[in-house]
Amino acid sequence: MEKLSTFSQRFPLPSMYRIHVWKVLLGILPPHSDSHALVGGYRKEQYQDILKGLEVMRYINSSTPSTHIYLRMFQLESQVLPRCSETSAPDEENEDFLSISRAMEEIVDDPVDCYWLIKCFVNQFHTKFGDSIPHLPKSLEHYLSQEEPRLLNHLKNSGTLAQLPYSLWFRRCFAGCLPESSLQRVWDKVISGSCKILVFVALEILLSYKIMLMGINRPEGVVKFLCNIPQENTDAIVTKAIDLWHKYCGTLIHAV
Repeated sequence: MEKLSTFSQRFPLPSMYRIHVWKVLLGILPPHSDSHALVGGYRKEQYQDILKGLEVMRYINSSTPSTHIYLRMFQLESQVLPRCSETSAPDEENEDFLSISRAMEEIVDDPVDCYWLIKCFVNQFHTKFGDSIPHLPKSLEHYLSQEEPRLLNHLKNSGTLAQLPYSLWFRRCFAGCLPESSLQRVWDKVISGSCKILVFVALEILLSYKIMLMGINRPEGVVKFLCNIPQENTDAIVTKAIDLWHKYCGTLIHAV
C-alpha cells in the first residue's frame, strides 16, 4: 500500500489503472488481487441492499437523481438519515457531497463503483484531513507571498482574500471548478495522501490569471471569475500546480 501511495504521489497514474488504484488506496478493494472478485461481489450486494432499503422506506424512487441517491445511501450508512418528513434542501456539507458525486459520476461509469468511491473518498478526506482544511487558506496566503506578493497585496487591499472560494477549492476538492480530465489528476494526489496539493492548485489558478485579477477591484468580481474559470487551460494549470507542490513539499509520502 505504501509503495502504491508513493508511486501515486510521485508519478501520474495511467488512466487505464486509475480507478483500480483508487479502489485499493481507499480500502474498497484489498491490496492482494486474489480476493478482488470476492470483495467486489460483497460491495455490490451491500450497495443493492442499501438501495432496496431506501426504496422500501420511500426515500428514493425512479425519478430521484443518482447523486441524491448516493447522498441518501451515505446518510443511511453514516446513521444520519433524516426523517422523510424532515428532508429539506441540502445544507452546505451535503452540497459538498453532491458536488463530489457529480464529478465522480463523470469519471466512473459503474454506479456501484461510483458510490463506493464517493463514500470512501469523502470519509477518508474528512478523517485524514479534517483538521488541516481550516488552515489551508493561510497556507495559500503564505505560498502566494513567496510567488507573487503584488497579487497578494492586491487581494488583501481589495478585501478579496477573505472571500476567495475556499469551500469550492478545499472542501469540494475543485469538484465543479475543474473539468474531470484535470480534476482526476488532483484527486490522485489527495487519495494517495496529500491535501496540500489543493493549496497549489488554488495558487496556480491565481498565478495563471494574475493580470486579470489585478484588474478587478471588487471582491464579488474576483469570486465570480474564480468560480467559473476558463476550462481549456486547466490541464496546464494542474501540471504547474504539481510542479509547485513538488518544489515546496518534495515527494515525501503522505505530505499533508
